[in-house]
Amino acid sequence: MMEEITENKIRIAAMADIHVKETDKGRFADCFKEISTKADVLIIAGDLTDTGDEGEASILIEELKQCTIPVLGVLGNHDYEKGRHKLIRQMLQDSGMMILDGESVVVKGVGFAGVKGFGGGFDKYTLSMFGEGAMKAFVQEAVDEALHLERALAKLDQQHENIKKIAILHYAPIYQTIVGEPEVIYPFLGSSRLAEPLSRHNVVATFHGHAHAGTLEGEVPGGVKVFNVALPILKKHGYPCGYYTFEV
Repeated sequence: MMEEITENKIRIAAMADIHVKETDKGRFADCFKEISTKADVLIIAGDLTDTGDEGEASILIEELKQCTIPVLGVLGNHDYEKGRHKLIRQMLQDSGMMILDGESVVVKGVGFAGVKGFGGGFDKYTLSMFGEGAMKAFVQEAVDEALHLERALAKLDQQHENIKKIAILHYAPIYQTIVGEPEVIYPFLGSSRLAEPLSRHNVVATFHGHAHAGTLEGEVPGGVKVFNVALPILKKHGYPCGYYTFEV
């Protein structure tokens, strides 16, 4: 993956849940062009496509041609819908977008680590590895995603002393940024297991999506900032182009 290092602060534009459809040709081009003038890096935190179809990925690739800055992201649950997520990831990477799946990369002196994440609930209501095989498999998925995030962040620390780190997820690592959604679906919107690596590795900020009716900003115990940058939330908060900017 590409690596570029500078000493200056960088401006990160972040968005999620853009759900590109095959009928969306031209919908995001002006936005991506604007982002290129306002930020140094663009993050798209999952649900890049609407139904996980390669035709939708092709439209996104065309739209991203208007973006002249590095673009990083993770896949979301919608990108897995048709079982073509590996193809979609390869298409996007071939076009120049960096899709992180338990990996890390350094761009302009900042370390980025990304995983899709998974559900499982939060704090004392986090699901445990108990009961039927299907339930254990559900919990294991969340554990595995947290471990992948841990390894990606640890690699950054091992290879780059005192580097500032940003995490990219699709599922939420804290419940505060999903407040607004029905409480009965909280276990399917994220997991506290994802928060532990963030605190342990002193991540500066984390961006996720998935919870369209959630809350823009929260914080992991220990001070890690968390932003839910799902497109509907950003538009509700007065970001018409649907991206949030953060300086590192």
